[in-house]
Amino acid sequence: MASISAEEAAQHLQEAVAIMARLRAPNGCPWDREQTFDTIKQHTLEETYEVFDAIERRAWPDLKDELGDLLLQVLFYAQMASEAGYFTISDVAANLNAKLIRRHPHIFGEVEATDADAVLRNWEQIKRAEKKASGANHDSILDEVPRSMPAVLEAGKLGSKAAKVGFDWPNVEGLFDKLQEEITELKAELSPNAEKNSIAVEEELGDLLFTVVNLARHLKIDPESALRATNAKFRRRFRSMESAAGGSEALAASTPAELEERWNQAKKNVSESQSS
Repeated sequence: MASISAEEAAQHLQEAVAIMARLRAPNGCPWDREQTFDTIKQHTLEETYEVFDAIERRAWPDLKDELGDLLLQVLFYAQMASEAGYFTISDVAANLNAKLIRRHPHIFGEVEATDADAVLRNWEQIKRAEKKASGANHDSILDEVPRSMPAVLEAGKLGSKAAKVGFDWPNVEGLFDKLQEEITELKAELSPNAEKNSIAVEEELGDLLFTVVNLARHLKIDPESALRATNAKFRRRFRSMESAAGGSEALAASTPAELEERWNQAKKNVSESQSS
């Protein structure tokens, strides 16, 4: 297993901080100097997803590079904050160190935690105490969930927060019942006799998606990972269809029955290729 001393890691990080400061200096890189918190934030989201993708592909050399790109975002924000007098990269690291020690009393203190669930309970209790001590005022426990999160992640977090006060389905069976209820309500909005209301249809579809996300939470499955896996599977099967047809144009000329037959064959071909 690769290992590195704390001194060597500190040296590399110190050099990275110095490089970032040089890029932002008056005689530094014109592009880097023009950036602001708002112009950089979209890059942060992109780099996060690229880290996610590298992990899913088990592409460890790529992950090394993507983590470096993600670290660059941290250095960028910290450098801009330092220039504005908000805080420094040293403050960021010190704050993180203190938080890690504070929230792991079973390691650095006298609290006992024999399993991961106990660790999470301690973490949440400490987190709430920290927020109360800092004067953070949330009218609702749901205010702790950022509205800017991707919708799937936000839905899961909202359901998880509500569950902490007992507002949750008692079991998976109840969620399947709710799922069927939401499907029925959506179909009712789409029925020929229903008054055409796109807002109502969107709302019912949203309710259905929210229920699916919370079903994933009960099953202890990350819905984002599950959907990404299905997306990847769809890509493989669709490419197989295109290849068998001789290209997308030829595929577009297929009849619905031919498309169904090609899809079934693609499912078989892709399944066989993965098992071989």
